[in-house]
Amino acid sequence: MNATITSQQIEQFQRDGYVVIKGILDENELQTWREVVAEAVQQRLAEKSGMQNQDADEFYKNVFVQCLRLSDTHEGIKKLVTDPELGKLAATLTDVDGVRIWHDQALIKQPYGNQTAWHRDTPYWAVHSCKTVNMWFTLDDATLANGCLWYLPGTHLLGDYRLVQIGSNMVDLFKVYPEWRSIEAVPAPCPAGSVVIHNGMVAHAAGANMTNKPRRAMTSVYYPDGELYVGHPDTLPEVYYRHLNAGDRLDDDRYVPLVWHSNEETKS
Repeated sequence: MNATITSQQIEQFQRDGYVVIKGILDENELQTWREVVAEAVQQRLAEKSGMQNQDADEFYKNVFVQCLRLSDTHEGIKKLVTDPELGKLAATLTDVDGVRIWHDQALIKQPYGNQTAWHRDTPYWAVHSCKTVNMWFTLDDATLANGCLWYLPGTHLLGDYRLVQIGSNMVDLFKVYPEWRSIEAVPAPCPAGSVVIHNGMVAHAAGANMTNKPRRAMTSVYYPDGELYVGHPDTLPEVYYRHLNAGDRLDDDRYVPLVWHSNEETKS
């Protein structure tokens, strides 16, 4: 994995809230990711665990096939998304000492799948930090035609943690932040084997898939070590939240493992 990053890319991430790194996976690594993700998704859809969206309303289940927290049940996914190189990359972009993984998910926009409305990620989660990092790995070329990501640059520095759900109305986010309509949206197309990394607070969307082939992506989310529980549960197992109170540290390695910390690198 080529997880190196330039000072210019760090600057762009901190200014705009996102950055594209092409060629982070070589051909062999890309094939491994494709095979591991396909297997994990097939298992998740078969088990009917609720950690997928195919029981959702008719619109949302056709936005993409969404399978959450695959690393809980698939060792191959766990190995991929807890790679210390990814943790170090997230920490470098956000200038923190260490990061934990919040969750992972496969997002497969099926042929002629619906658009993904404008939204922000962090308000969904039980950790509210301005330094959450979402890594979106392209398993297929992400294009304007098949539903690549779009961004409203700089919005990670604006707004608050009010949640605007992904629904059928593309512009619901602008009802909460009407001033953002003046920001010009920027697409982030990139070839397979790339990663699009964004701050969890930046506004983003994806177009419909107007092709007859799927657009596959695998994501992993990281947050700074030491962050606190905001008081409402999210995608983590219910057993974890059972004894958590608002303000408690989210640092149980059984559920949110430490992926990288500068202290551990110094020891090695």
